[in-house]
Amino acid sequence: MSAEPGVRRAVGDRLDDVIGACDAIRRYVDDERLPEDLVHDAVRMRLVEIGEAVRVLPTTVTATEPGIPWSRVSDLGERLTRRYFDTTRALVFGTARTDVPHLADAARRLRAAHS
Repeated sequence: MSAEPGVRRAVGDRLDDVIGACDAIRRYVDDERLPEDLVHDAVRMRLVEIGEAVRVLPTTVTATEPGIPWSRVSDLGERLTRRYFDTTRALVFGTARTDVPHLADAARRLRAAHS
């Protein structure tokens, strides 16, 4: 899913990134065999990925899903990257269990509109 330097990725590709990361987070959180610290690290990384993908989505696209706080999603990715020491496990797991499913649904609707 990586692009060559300087190559702009399509909206659909960015949405696919969000959907793929959301699906991975769900799998990590649902797999009780995985150690909690490993799940925490994996979820954090996927949230960073989601934040980066969302950051470059045009507002004309995200505006059609006003129930998602898109700027906060993008900010979370930034926070996890730059202020990782300031992020609690409760925030990471709460986001994974509560917010990510809604984000995945919205990203799927947007993807269907941008096929």
